[in-house]
Amino acid sequence: MKTQLIIDNESRDARGGRTFERRNPLTGDLVSQGAAAGVDDALDAVQSAARAFTSWSATGPTERRAIMLKAADIMERRTPEFIGTMMAEVGAAQLWAGFNAFLTSQLLREAGGLATQIQGETLPTDKPGTMSMTVRQPVGVVLSMAPWNGAGVLAARAIAYPIVCGNTVVFRASETSPATHLLIAEIMHEAGLPAGVLNFVTSAPEDSDQVVEAIIAHPAVRRVNFTGSTKVGRIIAEKSARHLKPALLELGGKAPFVVLDDADLDGAVNAAVFGSFLYQGQICMSTERFVVDESVADEFVARFAARATTLAGGDPVEDASCVVGPMIREESGARINDLIDDAVAKGGQVVVGGKAEGAAMPATIVDRVTPDMAIYDQETFGPITTVVRVSGVEQAVEVANDTEYGLAAAVFGKDSGRALQVALRIQAGHVHVNGATVQNEAQAPYGGVKASGYGRFDGRAVINEFTDLKWVTIEPSDQPYPF
Repeated sequence: MKTQLIIDNESRDARGGRTFERRNPLTGDLVSQGAAAGVDDALDAVQSAARAFTSWSATGPTERRAIMLKAADIMERRTPEFIGTMMAEVGAAQLWAGFNAFLTSQLLREAGGLATQIQGETLPTDKPGTMSMTVRQPVGVVLSMAPWNGAGVLAARAIAYPIVCGNTVVFRASETSPATHLLIAEIMHEAGLPAGVLNFVTSAPEDSDQVVEAIIAHPAVRRVNFTGSTKVGRIIAEKSARHLKPALLELGGKAPFVVLDDADLDGAVNAAVFGSFLYQGQICMSTERFVVDESVADEFVARFAARATTLAGGDPVEDASCVVGPMIREESGARINDLIDDAVAKGGQVVVGGKAEGAAMPATIVDRVTPDMAIYDQETFGPITTVVRVSGVEQAVEVANDTEYGLAAAVFGKDSGRALQVALRIQAGHVHVNGATVQNEAQAPYGGVKASGYGRFDGRAVINEFTDLKWVTIEPSDQPYPF
């Protein structure tokens, strides 16, 4: 699969024909080859978007909504193609790739509905004969960056929401999933986006810093949105702040899953398996820490481990029954193995699974994890999760919050009132009572706190991220002034 840049709705190679490669982490086979844009290519994309902003920002809600709804229909029609591309490029199982396709169509329809929800309000005023009000207006060019792990829905939200608010977008795709991200851009263009409203850029990993810096620094760029690791998010935040550009950041997580002493253990295990091992745990809201009351811990761990052993591993491209496929990079295995060694040396118990061999790793659970272990608070981002045993509700809340992250969380307990009170005390952007940590609905605000970032995608809250609020008055021209 070979990808090009798209600028002014025209596909083209990067200057000098430079490219980069994405290879399968298990076999080493070439998966995709992307155009390696340089700074000049990136600035071409920004200038195209700046020209298009003048006319696109003046379009009405019906036109914007129609394009989003048409894109949703096209996404559904191209779902088989999307699933095949995502599976081949990033090792996604058919379930996860199909889920991405479904969520993308859902998001595009929700984005279309927001076209008429971009609203201001009238304000009371003490000035006689004066109308005082606020309006929300598009901001300009938006730099959007999305990761490879949710290649459909995360790309779509980075593109659709700014555009439906009247902005234009330079979308810098992930170098790990250029072909999958290109499909999203192609769908938006097929739906009728005018030239320059969405420009598609890829760059080689070694060029990413200077390319992103050049885009953020351009005066026409007025917003930045980034989904990815906290490490890179801090860099994006610093670059944006230096140029006084507001940023929307959705970053890493260490999602806690609290199992109270009255939890439905079968239900908890069902959610645990899904939240921990969907897409090899390579989702920012994957369950990475189970905070389990000691009175039910032995039984919970036994049931959880029994279920984990049934999860088929392998290559999802070759075996459709595969649940736990390869990690995105071979070096992920060595990093996680170091965490396992450290945990075991300090008293942790591997109750199922074991060490990785390169990018391949079975579903793994480490029990009796304590705060002195690196795996206690480091994001693993692989098919491995941990169990921390606690005594009572107060300690459960303390441990759940004992992390720099705050993206997703879950609480299981039959007393829903008590479970809700626990949920309200957990420091996270979204918490689910008797549900998995991995959840997403386009009508609900999505984002994190602490080192998981700031700002919100999805729902009406996203309008605030991609519009400016302006105060406007209409006053009598002959009003008196004090001098």
